[in-house]
Amino acid sequence: MAGLSSGLFGTVATYLPGRRLTGVSVNDRTVEIAIVATMDRPLTETADDVRRAVTDLAGERRVNVRIDDIVEGP
Repeated sequence: MAGLSSGLFGTVATYLPGRRLTGVSVNDRTVEIAIVATMDRPLTETADDVRRAVTDLAGERRVNVRIDDIVEGP
């Protein structure tokens, strides 16, 4: 994974005291993570790894990972 993406028009974000965390959006039912992936491995593996990394933190919320962009290299 190359990084997080704020999505089209910056809509994927969480507002924290004094700052804005782009690439992660949380509500009562879901956690949405928008990423920029690299082509060094299958995209589904990258998305699955991100999902597994946050599942324990999400509690009962469903974790959705979307790939907004793809870049070359690691």
